Amino acid sequence: MNIGKCSMAMRNKESFLGRVRESLPDLHPVERRLGEFLCDFPGEIASYNAQELAKLAKVSKATVSRFVRRLGFDNYEQARRLVRKESQTGSRLFLSQSSQQYDTEWLTADIEQGMENLVRTFDRISEVHLDKFAGQLLAARKVWVIGFRSSFCFATYLQWQLMQVIENIVAIPQGGETLGEHLAGVTKNDCVIVFALRRRIAVIKNIMDVLVSTGANIVYITDEGAEQRNDVSWHFRCQTLSSGPLFNHVSVMALCHQVITRAIVLAAVDGRTRLRRIESLNERFNEL
Repeated sequence: MNIGKCSMAMRNKESFLGRVRESLPDLHPVERRLGEFLCDFPGEIASYNAQELAKLAKVSKATVSRFVRRLGFDNYEQARRLVRKESQTGSRLFLSQSSQQYDTEWLTADIEQGMENLVRTFDRISEVHLDKFAGQLLAARKVWVIGFRSSFCFATYLQWQLMQVIENIVAIPQGGETLGEHLAGVTKNDCVIVFALRRRIAVIKNIMDVLVSTGANIVYITDEGAEQRNDVSWHFRCQTLSSGPLFNHVSVMALCHQVITRAIVLAAVDGRTRLRRIESLNERFNEL
């Protein structure tokens, strides 16, 4: 294979944004303007045709055509397909729109989207589901809560709240720890809650496969874009659509709230005894 073909093969493996950024230094000023526009709003290719994109970026349609060919695409539609595929990875850049206005009208739209996310998420989750899930948590030998990237925040929040009624619960991995150090101790009598919201780490499927093999009760909490897993005890798919540049996690927090509430209620006398003990110690240590 000659150098030109090798370079093209390497480029075909790059992301759309990787191609754009690599090409910027060598672009004609007009094409550079389009390239810089797409670095900020790459998702616009998925939403608009070549003529519409040219108008948004204030360049000609011919400039758009030359630009995508310079990136190694045969045509605009080929570039568009790659952007649509990459937009599913969860990069927030692909959610940004050049036409967005952050005013009162936008705020209303975002609140309405959050409400719709709640309705669609809990249309698939009944009170029976929540009670069974909470019951499994209370009956488990140990509860493990796992999350990476943005999911780690939800994992630690859920662990912190459930600790009020569940003594043996841990959020992993913490700084400096490996996941293997913990998963080696998971048994069939445990419950493992895995938050895997976009952007999911590349090895999440391997992690889930290992967890399933332990025989423990596995609770998988994802966004609506994750492939359904039928080999776990529960797979809750939270809708996270947004009218802005970030995913809307209202439904994820609402699910956490409901699980925590049901666990406290079902813990009954034992739960209230532990809560009283915690409050007594907090007061003694002047932490209230």
